Amino acid sequence: MGSARTARRHESGWAPLHHVVFRSLWIAGVASNVGAFMHQVGQGWLMTMMTSSPLRVALVQSAESLPIFLLVVPAGALADVVDQRRLAILVQAWMVAGATTLGVITHAHRTTPALLIGLTFVMGIGEAVDNPLWQAVVSEVVPRREVPQAVTLSGLSINLARTFAPALGGLVVATAGVFAVFLLHAVTLAYVLVILVRWRRLERPSKAPAERWLGAMGAGLRYVRHSPQIQAVLFRTGASMFGAVCLLALLPLIARRSLGLGSMGFGVLLGCLGLGAVIAGALLPKLQGRWSSEVTLSAGTLVFSAALGALALAHQPWLARGLMLVAGVGWMSVVSSLNVALEIATPSWFRARVLAVFMLVYQGALALGGVVWGALAERTGLRLALVAGGATVAASLAVRIWFPLSRDVADSDPSLRQPASRGRAWPGGRGARAG
Repeated sequence: MGSARTARRHESGWAPLHHVVFRSLWIAGVASNVGAFMHQVGQGWLMTMMTSSPLRVALVQSAESLPIFLLVVPAGALADVVDQRRLAILVQAWMVAGATTLGVITHAHRTTPALLIGLTFVMGIGEAVDNPLWQAVVSEVVPRREVPQAVTLSGLSINLARTFAPALGGLVVATAGVFAVFLLHAVTLAYVLVILVRWRRLERPSKAPAERWLGAMGAGLRYVRHSPQIQAVLFRTGASMFGAVCLLALLPLIARRSLGLGSMGFGVLLGCLGLGAVIAGALLPKLQGRWSSEVTLSAGTLVFSAALGALALAHQPWLARGLMLVAGVGWMSVVSSLNVALEIATPSWFRARVLAVFMLVYQGALALGGVVWGALAERTGLRLALVAGGATVAASLAVRIWFPLSRDVADSDPSLRQPASRGRAWPGGRGARAG
């Protein structure tokens, strides 16, 4: 009887929340994401207040993604060879300092477009280290059989915050000023810092030899190069995200110029995107037991593409909100499917490095797409750029012909009998993690 209840608990999409460490980190992640989306509303709206150039507005998205693209691979290797808790504490402190600085100079009316882009880049450096590190930590604190649910819940925490934090951010901007959302973001990051300081991570004995940072980074890249399953996920990610970022990059100007909305209206649009993602996130854990990642990815791609194309023709705010809701369903389906496919194909002892390469492709597509769609909107207009973005998202499904997603589960245990590569022992990091 007890074993049957345990089995049902592990099958539940909420099973990872039964683990105290995961639950504490998940709540802290929600708090941080609330601050991050309020920050996003503030930086996007602040740029539209300083300039009407679509390219400059889109460059905010690119400035956020570019440092992740540049640094995420060495950051992922670093996360596999150092104490993850200590590194996470340092990263959170860096981001607290960045958000506080932006809030202070904005309050003093010293922010310029170039300075905003520069400080967004600085914050992105922290995110470059935080993203693979955080995902690796999440996978460490739950059993491996619950990793897919934990991945989906992590995405759900982002989109749960996205449902109300943007509207809250817009309200704060309208009532207190843009600087306030930056300082509130710093407060939420400080809360995460406190949780990390209080976490007492259990050290587990390693079955594999210790690694050096450069060796770990090189080994991670070699592993990806020789893994067709992971390569398939990476190609699908780049193809999907390049077109999808058109919506995020141009949304501040769509809200202000095409729909005639203020900061609160812009926040509500982002909130509708998050609400759609939460709806999808609540359904995906059940669907992922019946549908493959390939099916959910393809369905999400078509839904998002259709919503993006329809948004280009929308003139009424209420219609735009409904389309953003649909786009959120598609977005969450795509991102969650890619993350689950990657987790299944990756052994635990290489997870942070492979996740780093995943983020390299993901953020590289966002950074490049932000520039491309901003430049296109500068020349042809916002609506035509949205139509082109939607068509590009739909066309990304053609990559499935050459790179189908695999259902094979990777071996989670490192082996000491692997051959050496270029004079270095085959990597194993700290050995197999929990689960």
